[in-house]
Amino acid sequence: MCPDTNSAEDKDRFYSRRDAFRQFGDFGKKIALAAVPLSVLSSIPHIAKADTASLIGVLNFALTLEHLEYRYYEMALTSNVIASADRVIFQKIRDHELAHVKFLQEVIGNVLKGTPVAEPKFDFTAKGSFQPFSDYPTFLALAQAFEDTGVRAYKGQAANVKESDVVLTAALSIHSVEARHASMVRRLRTKKGLDTVKGWITNASIGTLPAATTPIYAGEDNFMQGGVNVVNLTSLDAGAVSEAWDEPLNANQVLGIASLFLAS
Repeated sequence: MCPDTNSAEDKDRFYSRRDAFRQFGDFGKKIALAAVPLSVLSSIPHIAKADTASLIGVLNFALTLEHLEYRYYEMALTSNVIASADRVIFQKIRDHELAHVKFLQEVIGNVLKGTPVAEPKFDFTAKGSFQPFSDYPTFLALAQAFEDTGVRAYKGQAANVKESDVVLTAALSIHSVEARHASMVRRLRTKKGLDTVKGWITNASIGTLPAATTPIYAGEDNFMQGGVNVVNLTSLDAGAVSEAWDEPLNANQVLGIASLFLAS
């Protein structure tokens, strides 16, 4: 169940910077789940049933997203837009994204003998629409948007790598790290009074994010799971039911979102 954050005491506990750093440190130590040891990587070709070319395509899609996230945080840390009290948070997130990039490059290039996609040129201003490296609230807004996109994107690709247990496990490990990033950024924005969002998505609400982020949250108000309307099975309201799942985004949807930040 989701934690109850209604009381002031619970909010203080939930938003404690010390507690946040501790939790980030804990899952930072577990980053090996996302950077699978080479001994495990070497077993992928022997157990994978999926077509190698298709698997490489899926992993290159994921690598493009990881390039975007890593570069975004690296540029933000270099720009000094991030509040000094929050830099350690985004240093850890940046380091996680870099670990994901290196892991995916290793799998694609040295294990599956494919060619890792090169890092694209990014324009995080979206042709002048945003100024994330000079305005901290804008930086946080886009960080939330990117992390929420990543969570849904990994879920959307799970079925495409399910024939390889090792790759699926690695992808879902990265997915869980992305979810922690998303939760941290969402709560940080709420703590700073920039939004009222929870650490998870409710319905298809974009909160105070710009309208351009609407596709990131489209479909999150789905209540049908396994052909059953879950709202009819519980006394919870529809909003609470929608919070129980993140809906997948397919590759075309994700690339459409990412294309806003690709340099022409």
